[in-house]
Amino acid sequence: MPDGSKPRVEKVSIALTQDMAAMVRQAVDSGEFASTSEVVRDALRGWKAKREERQAELEELRRLVAEGHASGTVEWKGGADIVARARKAAGL
Repeated sequence: MPDGSKPRVEKVSIALTQDMAAMVRQAVDSGEFASTSEVVRDALRGWKAKREERQAELEELRRLVAEGHASGTVEWKGGADIVARARKAAGL
């Protein structure tokens, strides 16, 4: 935080399957994490990073689609034409 203070903490209750709860307990018992809260916070950070990565990929796809639209139209000659051009470009 900009002012150096700790972030506010909110206590929440969650329900986990037995398998998930066992995984959390195992992570704490093994010493990988100090508490169940740390396990959940780490999982949420990973989830957040994955969502941000997915959003960035979507933005890149949108940019590429817009770039394609802006480049004009191309006459579609079918898949065989694409394969033939790819073979020619590859020297086959």
